[in-house]
Amino acid sequence: MTQTITTEQTQLIVDCQVQTLQLWQNQQLVRTFSISTAKNGTGQLSGSGCTPLGRHKISEKFGEGLPINAVFVARQFTGELYDEALAEQFANRDWILARILWLEGLEEGYNRGENAQGICVDSKSRYIYIHGTPDTEPMGVPLSHGCIRMRNQEILWLFEQVEVGAQVVIR
Repeated sequence: MTQTITTEQTQLIVDCQVQTLQLWQNQQLVRTFSISTAKNGTGQLSGSGCTPLGRHKISEKFGEGLPINAVFVARQFTGELYDEALAEQFANRDWILARILWLEGLEEGYNRGENAQGICVDSKSRYIYIHGTPDTEPMGVPLSHGCIRMRNQEILWLFEQVEVGAQVVIR
């Protein structure tokens, strides 16, 4: 039986340069995952398609109890299960599968709210998630539209280890 790690002890570190996500508990590295961040690189601005930097927290979790290939649109399970036929039918869809960890920025004017120019930099309103993706998508290569993509089996495992409020640092 896996023990859930409490929020106070948990930190996720996302390294966009080496395309990894690390789970830390009590300042001890628990596990490292290969991920995929934004094809457009890092950045805070709404509409940029970039992965936002800085301190975040998990604000909400979606998908508990759903099948591994559950398909989400706007954080809602569509009733679909991802497979090759569905992939062919919707070839241009940015697949969000398995589980969603919705991120909320903690740094006002940087990844929360608006910047000094009045432009939205809010990670939550930009719908920045850590989520599952099809096995056909490569990991270790930046290809997302701003989110942090993981293998479905790995996001299932991580989802069970973290609670709402867990700290996430993206660098």
